[in-house]
This record gives sequence, structure tokens and C-alpha cells, in this order.
Amino acid sequence: MTVPQGRVRRTAPLVALSAQAASEGMVEILRRRLMGERGASVEFHVRNAERYADVLSRSKGLLMKVGQILSFVDTSAVINGPYGEVYRGALSALQADAEPMDPVLVAAVVESELGRPPEEAFVAFDPTPIAAASIGQVHRAITHDDVAVAVKVQYPGVAEAIKADLDNSDMLFRLIGMWMPSFEPGPLVEELRDRLTEELDYGLEAKNQKLFVDYYRDHPFISIPAVVDGLSTKQVLTTELADGVRFSEVMTWSQEERNLAGEAIYRFVFRSLYRMRAFNGDPHPGNYLFAPGGQVTFLDFGLVKHFNEEEMDMFAEMMIHSTIKPDLKAYRESIERFGILKPGAPISDEEIKRYFGHFYEIVRESKELTFTHEYSAELVQRLFDVQGKFGDVAKWSNLPPSMVIIQRINMGLYSVLAQLNATANWRLVAEELWPMTEGPPSTEMGRKEAAWLASKG
Repeated sequence: MTVPQGRVRRTAPLVALSAQAASEGMVEILRRRLMGERGASVEFHVRNAERYADVLSRSKGLLMKVGQILSFVDTSAVINGPYGEVYRGALSALQADAEPMDPVLVAAVVESELGRPPEEAFVAFDPTPIAAASIGQVHRAITHDDVAVAVKVQYPGVAEAIKADLDNSDMLFRLIGMWMPSFEPGPLVEELRDRLTEELDYGLEAKNQKLFVDYYRDHPFISIPAVVDGLSTKQVLTTELADGVRFSEVMTWSQEERNLAGEAIYRFVFRSLYRMRAFNGDPHPGNYLFAPGGQVTFLDFGLVKHFNEEEMDMFAEMMIHSTIKPDLKAYRESIERFGILKPGAPISDEEIKRYFGHFYEIVRESKELTFTHEYSAELVQRLFDVQGKFGDVAKWSNLPPSMVIIQRINMGLYSVLAQLNATANWRLVAEELWPMTEGPPSTEMGRKEAAWLASKG
């Protein structure tokens, strides 16, 4: 497998597939109408979903990353209606089981980056990948120090592919800007371009991963594999081999175990955000490994967003005015000042409360709540409320650069927690993590984390 290059070559398969799907879909609908049935059959959607997954798997880069997002984000209310689950199921293979590259290409990249072929750089190197995703694939290996490692090898040509995808995306974002007059597409495109370009540099990923390794060292339930410096470069990243099961197996566990897994993920994301001022911006099921008791290993630190003190103060101020000490007037002033809402927009404070309130609903009150598909699906709908289903607020809203990647919390993290049906008193857990409150431990995991924090001094 080689990564297709150029704007036309990368989009042509998707355009052709979309045309084919539209044509076959029309025939299918007419055929079923003659039989007294409505819409296309489930079989048609299954076949169509598998075709899209295959094309995106071969495309790699940003196109495949979009497929990964669609594989777990709750978009069924806006994409493919009742068949959203069919498409998510087919696209779920993109999380870690995409089409791999030829072993000859793998060996060539390793030799080019490490100066030796895989069989010399390592005592043992398995040419069959254990995971293949949008930018690279991962192989098991044994170092000369007899350490089991995971070796991530970047696809040749994927950098050029992502550049072509980003060039194509400009038009899409400008169309969105036409639909939403207050929306500024330029900063959004540039933020995405910067973050995705950074993701191509495994040297930068190694640096990010080391920051998380150092911060979470000896944590009771959060694990991050250590980086092996001597075997890591810009296009090859070698880390300790992590143990654990994939998300699909966790979904067969008891609800109690899924709650623990969800709490661990929630704590990792918001502790990292508020305490490290960093967000690992690719929260999807393929980037986690699990063990019973809430043990979670976090993988892939290529898309990390670092926030400055001013940005963190902005997040804290919004949380205070929306949730901790609710003040609707102050909240409106905050989001206007931060560029999220156009100043003087002809919408009432109550409309603002109805629109933005849903984003804080899970932590608004101190009570046990469950992340549901309905909740996370509505978050996605509100983010892309072009039709004004939730009022006119979206038409007067904007997405500042500092908020672009963090929307992956609303789109990604909460969709993952909804799949787990994760249940907890999220308000109390959040109060432990917010620097504005620094609440006492509210769960057994919280008590373990408090003891860990005390040991850090």
C-alpha cells in the first residue's frame, strides 16, 4: 500500500464513491417503493459503509482521520439518520485496523531513519503491524536491551497527503463561513493546519509524550508508555510496549468496570487540561488500552495542544459564570470578550442559556448522571447548528483558535463516555480537578489520586 498523492487523486475516489452510492441508492429506493417499502435497505447501507471505510483506509492522512472521528462521534441524528450506527460500525476499523503498508516500505522507512534495517536495529521486529491508523502503523519489537517495545512507523508520503487534504479543506470551511456569517474560517483552518502538521513530527510527539510520562509517573490508574530515545526519530517512534485490551472488549465488561474506565479517562483529560495546561486532542477508542479496576493506558500524543495562562483563565472564567457561581450576564460578557459570541448579537440571555447550557449540563448539579448517546449527539448537533434548530445563537457564534482542538472534548471524549454509558457524580469529580474549587476526593479513584498527589509533594 502507498498513500495516494495530490488533491485530485485524494478526492477522486471519494467523489466517485459518492456518485456511485447516490445512483445505487436511488435505484434501491425506487425498487423498494414498488414493493411497498420506504427508504434504502439496511443491506444497502452496510455495503455503502464498508466501501467508504475501505476508501478512507487507503487514503490515510486527514481523510482517514475524519473517518476515525465519525466512527465514534454520535452523529446519527444528523448523518445517515437511523443508520448512523451502521456507518460507525464499519468505520470503527479505522481506529487501529486500517490497511497496512507493505513490509518492504516499513523496512525502508526504519533503515532511512535509524540507519539500520529493522532486523539490525532490533533483536526481533514483527513485520505484521499490531495497529495501523491515519499517519503510521505500529509493530512489536525487542530491543538489544531485551525490552519489548512498540515501533510506530510513519507512512511514506503521508505528509504530502495531509497537505493536499488541508488545501482541499479550505473550500469546505469557507462554505461553512458563508452559512454562518459571524464564523471566521481562516483562524480555524490555520489552527488545524498547525496541529496536524505537528502530528507528522514524531520527534515532537516524543517530547509531548515525555511530558505526560513525567507528570503521571507512578499514577495509580493512568499509564503512559515511556519513549525509547535512541530508537526514535522524526518518522519512527519507539516506546515501551503496553499491555491491555481494546475498547471493543471493554464494552463487554460489567457496567461497574465501564464506569471505572470512564472515570479514569475523564480524570486524565481534565487533570491534564487544568493542571498541565495540555490537552491530548485525539480522544478516540483506538488510543486507549484497558485493564480491570479502571486501569487505562493512553497512547498517541501526536495531537497535543498546549494552552497559555491567559487561555486557561478564559476557560476558568467561563466555568465559574456558567456552573460554579452561575451568572448569565457575566457569562455573556465573557464569551463576547473571548470571541465566542459576536458582541451585540440580537439574541436574548435566555437564548444563550438554552444553547450553551447543554455543554455544561453534565456538571451543573451534584448528582449521579450517565453519559448517553442522546446527550453527546445533541452536543454535536449544537456545534453544527446551521439550520437553527436550537435558535439563532450558532449564527452569531464563532470558534476562536484556542477553542478549536478543545471541541474534541465535546465531539470525541463525551462520545467515548457515552458508549461506555459512564455513570458518576461528574460535578464532584470535576470539583476535584478544577483549580477554582480543588474539592476533596469524591470516589475511591479520587482517594487513590489524592494519595498519589500527596506523594509527589
